[in-house]
Amino acid sequence: MVASNTIKSDSARILVVDDNERMRKSLAALLEAHGYEVELADGGVQAQEWLERQHFDVAMLDLMMPDLDGFGVMRRLRERDIDTSVIVVSGDSSVDVAIEVLRAGAYDFVRKPYAPEVLLHAVENALEQRRLGQEREQMQRRMERSEQLHRYMVNKSPDIIYLLDSEGRFKFINDRVESLLGFSPRELIGKHHTALLPEGEVPAKDRFDERRGDSRRSKSVEMTLRCKQGGANPVVVENSAIQVELNAWGMYSSPEDGDRRFVGTYGIARDISGRKQAEETIRFQAYHDLLTQLPNRTQFKEYLEAALRRIQDQDDRLAVIYVDVDRLKIVNDQLGHLYGDEMLCTLATRLKACLRESDTLARIGGDEFGVLLPKVSGVEDAKRVAEKIIEILKEPVRLGEHELFASVSMGIAICPEHGLTVDALLTHADIAMYHGRDLARGSYGIYSTDMDGEFSRHLAIERGIRTGLDSGQFSLCFQPQVSSEHGNRLIGVEALVRWNHPEFGNVPPSEFVPVAEESGLIIMLGDWVLEQACLAMVEWRELGFNQVRMAINFSSIQVAQSDFAEKILIALNRHNLPGEMFEVEITENVLMSDMDSVSEKLGVLVKEGVTVAIDDFGTGYSSLSYLHSLPIQRIKIDRAFVRVIGETETESSIINAIVSMASGLGMEVIAEGVETDIQRSYLAQVGCEELQGFLFSKPVPSAEVTEILLNSVKKRA
Repeated sequence: MVASNTIKSDSARILVVDDNERMRKSLAALLEAHGYEVELADGGVQAQEWLERQHFDVAMLDLMMPDLDGFGVMRRLRERDIDTSVIVVSGDSSVDVAIEVLRAGAYDFVRKPYAPEVLLHAVENALEQRRLGQEREQMQRRMERSEQLHRYMVNKSPDIIYLLDSEGRFKFINDRVESLLGFSPRELIGKHHTALLPEGEVPAKDRFDERRGDSRRSKSVEMTLRCKQGGANPVVVENSAIQVELNAWGMYSSPEDGDRRFVGTYGIARDISGRKQAEETIRFQAYHDLLTQLPNRTQFKEYLEAALRRIQDQDDRLAVIYVDVDRLKIVNDQLGHLYGDEMLCTLATRLKACLRESDTLARIGGDEFGVLLPKVSGVEDAKRVAEKIIEILKEPVRLGEHELFASVSMGIAICPEHGLTVDALLTHADIAMYHGRDLARGSYGIYSTDMDGEFSRHLAIERGIRTGLDSGQFSLCFQPQVSSEHGNRLIGVEALVRWNHPEFGNVPPSEFVPVAEESGLIIMLGDWVLEQACLAMVEWRELGFNQVRMAINFSSIQVAQSDFAEKILIALNRHNLPGEMFEVEITENVLMSDMDSVSEKLGVLVKEGVTVAIDDFGTGYSSLSYLHSLPIQRIKIDRAFVRVIGETETESSIINAIVSMASGLGMEVIAEGVETDIQRSYLAQVGCEELQGFLFSKPVPSAEVTEILLNSVKKRA
């Protein structure tokens, strides 16, 4: 074994192995910043050369490399008995790979992308484990000097060490057996080794009482040993058995004694309960939702597949209920995801209370549950469960100081009537759910073939967005924004997308925008809107209208893109437009999704003169702290507050407070949804500088905006 010195925290040597140069250097920089000495290898072959030539305490090892992969490097370490702790850092997050890595001898497994603190914690643990191991090795070498020290070493070993006679009875067993299993060595000496084996552990009997001494002997055999029941040891009293890894050798008399005969067994049993528990945890996480602890979609489909096989043999029926939580997004947006998570857990508990023990409840999506009724007589049984769920959700859900009423929309599919496969039943239950929700939220639908046409509209909308952009089906309208201080003069517009579908006619944004967001097509659609808005601004500038500001609302998906700010600035530069003519509108909830990242992107835009406005202000995470710390220049009062002006003193006070707050922070205020003179007068009176709404103009094409601008010039003349 390659010799190693006791590790000091300021001198630990680490080898970083990754064929990705950027990842390799990034990892090295992180480790060097924390005082570690780092060497780099660009692949498995170079890593092998380093490890054979020099000592390293830890190797940070990528798994997938072209010349020699991580498993190959670990195999070479074992073959050459090189004493280096391995931490695998890999982007492959599958359960099987994680388990295989641990079994191959890695100390730990860190998934890419990693949090720096997680990786550093793994390194610290590995070094601490090595330090303890090295200290133990030094102690063992000292104890080998005498039999007394040797016995002490055996008894303090972390493993159970035992000797059996030729009849399989214990001749010796160290003290470790008491802390692991609860038996004292004294009560086991002279007893047959089966005293430690659970009933029925027949294959393990021959392994524990190993008689082979050659290469066929028991090596790294996993087996179960039973714990003493009713003992006083609190460490083992809760366990009935533990998992161990056994290595055992048959012992034979020396040739000098005459005929070579079997004299007993020497064995070492290492506790691997921790490792097995870690493997079980990985398996659980792969097949369960960690929030609700329910089976996830993968596990649900496996249960459904098994149930389908059973009913085919027995000529039975089963039912699938697709459960969609209504308005969960509103809870997440207005109260925060912690409250949304709490609501999901509460709903999971209530749904489970409506089911039999043989039924399965799973969380199969962000706001979706699946119910499997493995044995029903017909659709009436599934309807009764759905009605139970509706009834139990009539009770309010308390979230902190808030009391909310939750509802779900459900779809029912029966096998064999509505499908014979997993995918068919889930798809048809999903279609039925959409049908039930369209009729009334908080209800359920039962699948029929008539529903396929309705569901196909959703799919047609998604497909139509792709083709509609190329075939000129989409258009931009612009709703004017006017100055309340200058005779309602037009000072800006908000770009609003419209879609005239060849089959469905005018599709409202409230229908196609969510589909675009769900499918990711919002990026393509948003790029088109940005380009068309820039072309309109170019047209107005050529007519001499240089001060008309263009406002575009961006979704959280668009803002989350790494090139969000860059894409806007490239478009402005391409059309030679100043940033001062452009306004980015985002909601408060977009800010809260990742405040640091969003703030950085908005800061880049603001440096180039772009204005940032908060849309629908007052309906989400209204907070003075983010208003003060983020690069925001304008607040847009939501139409819900404008609509009730004059109805109650409270609502008017809210607008007054928003305007006063914005003024104190040096921000401008615009109100949307202005439809009456009373609303206009009140807003102007409290100091709201800009207004937008049907009172001034509905959304109109670019040509009509041009006409409004030209008419305004004539009036001033």
